[in-house]
Amino acid sequence: MWAGRFREPLDAEFEAWQRSIVFDWQLLDEEIAASKAHASALCAAGILTESETTELRKALDAIAAEYSSDAGKALVRDDPAAEDIHHFVELRLQERLGPLGLKLHTGRSRNEQIATDLRLYVKAQIEHVIEGLAEWAGALTDQARKAGDAVMPSYTHLQRAEPVLIAHWLLAYVEMILRDADRLRDCSARLNYCPLGSGAVAGATLTLDRTIAVRELGFTAPTANSIDATSDRDFLLEYLQSLTFVGLHLSRFAEEITLFATAEYGFVALPEAFSTGSSAMPQKKNPDFTELIRAKAGRIQAAAQAVAMQLKGLPLAYNKDMPAFAVSFVPQMLGLVARFTASLQFHHQRMRDAAQSGYLNAMAAATYLVHKGVPFRTAHEKIGNAVRFAIERGVELGELPLADLRQFGDEFGEDFYAAVTLDATLDCHDVIGGTARLRVREALESASEKIAALRGYPTAEAAHAGA
Repeated sequence: MWAGRFREPLDAEFEAWQRSIVFDWQLLDEEIAASKAHASALCAAGILTESETTELRKALDAIAAEYSSDAGKALVRDDPAAEDIHHFVELRLQERLGPLGLKLHTGRSRNEQIATDLRLYVKAQIEHVIEGLAEWAGALTDQARKAGDAVMPSYTHLQRAEPVLIAHWLLAYVEMILRDADRLRDCSARLNYCPLGSGAVAGATLTLDRTIAVRELGFTAPTANSIDATSDRDFLLEYLQSLTFVGLHLSRFAEEITLFATAEYGFVALPEAFSTGSSAMPQKKNPDFTELIRAKAGRIQAAAQAVAMQLKGLPLAYNKDMPAFAVSFVPQMLGLVARFTASLQFHHQRMRDAAQSGYLNAMAAATYLVHKGVPFRTAHEKIGNAVRFAIERGVELGELPLADLRQFGDEFGEDFYAAVTLDATLDCHDVIGGTARLRVREALESASEKIAALRGYPTAEAAHAGA
């Protein structure tokens, strides 16, 4: 592609070492789509005839079809002659069309090609990730519906805090997922500008109608500055940083399930299809899946940091060491998490028993006193004293005789016992976002509507529909 400038051949080992086809083979579909759009722009500029453009576009489609299978993708990756994905497509065009295949590179540079391909690739990956997030969120809401009014303890500082509905706990992860999807959609909107026409750094040397590629490839508009367009990888870093939140939330869920599946908690049974045993201890069922989720979250964090470190030292504009690929396993991981979540079996009675011990109704008890006119700080102190008294006698608050309760205040009456039952404790949180049963049912319906909207997000295939 550039040998005319050089007298000496490349060092053989360096030539093999510097080839990027072993990574950017993943961009074949994007390279084909961008090349077809460029052919259309060249035709509009009078560089290609209508018939030449048709031939080129048909040949590009044929190349895409020939190498679409797993075996075909392996051939691309292992091609002995191609330096990168752009070179691979050009070589295949020459084989099919002869000299006409060489015309396609007129008015463009590999710098703008990779910038365009990566934007298309990241946009498609975002769509796949959002599909996976919607699938996981759907599994969580399905479990929330199945749980109904079943109760569990919530925790702060890993200590039992207050009773909540299992559905309320599950919907907490749905809220995280919805934020993740919003971040990814924002990233997709920011990257959706087309670098084609930027040339190597200063703009194309031909007067090309850049809006043609914009329309074909589904971009919002052309990029505004050719230097920035060929050197920008902010969108890749932003994508990875958005994925770090996905990884964090996956890891927190994995950690809680790992804990809840221990004998000490006994809240959930791990699906056998996602667990392994021990080669030494016959009784073991190990949480391998959730442990691996935690590990892969670290890989996502590392990828974002690596790209940030690469970018921080790069001058304008294009450089060979600009980052391209980091993570591609996230959509598959989300699909697995969705199936894992759907397979979980919660031990409702064990969770209910845990929610009814350990004085988790203390906040409701303090609220009872507030309704009697006691300032909250005073109510807090009275109930704290009552809890200590109950601990010494080995009983729960609701089991203390009224005579014992009245030593902490005359405000206690027979209605205290109804105010600190499990159901009353749940329903005293009757605010938007609380764990009162009606509020959780409302939240579940709202979450379901938002997940349905996520599932309507444009599919990855739609990204190249016009190409």
